[in-house]
Amino acid sequence: MEDVAVEPIDLAARVDEALAVQAVAFGLGAEEVAIRRQIVLRHLCLPGVRALGALTPGGRLTGFVYGMPNSRTHWWSTVVEPYLRRAGTDAWLDDSFTITELHVHPDFQGRGIGRALITTITDSADEPRSILSAIDTESRARRLYRALGYIDLARPVHFPSAASPYAVMGAHLPLVR
Repeated sequence: MEDVAVEPIDLAARVDEALAVQAVAFGLGAEEVAIRRQIVLRHLCLPGVRALGALTPGGRLTGFVYGMPNSRTHWWSTVVEPYLRRAGTDAWLDDSFTITELHVHPDFQGRGIGRALITTITDSADEPRSILSAIDTESRARRLYRALGYIDLARPVHFPSAASPYAVMGAHLPLVR
């Protein structure tokens, strides 16, 4: 993680930079970025939302994470709840901090930035556990989450308009180091 600092950011002010990182990491087109921009800005109005960025000394945003205390009324929770209920793990929707988005620019992956972002944001959570969703494939992200103590709570989970299935994962806090 040489020369990259993890620190709180004003995500509303840096939303376009953050989404540019996400677009490269996820291969998103301009239309999908525009949709996600509105979602991020709407999330930032919810209580307890926090965001961190991974910044170079020159201020370039190389990665970001944001999350919030989960609520069963949030859209994400309403989508994943039936899957979790079927798996007997829907209690994870209560008293959990949700990792809403975590992305690292591909040029900066493999340097511990994702790990630093997620552990730093969850270390400040008041909730005893964390939940997230990740594309349900073997990937760097899924390996990282497992190494930090996340387990699969439900899979496959299908989000509207998402081509790939997801896994919902949960971990007790603090995360494993």
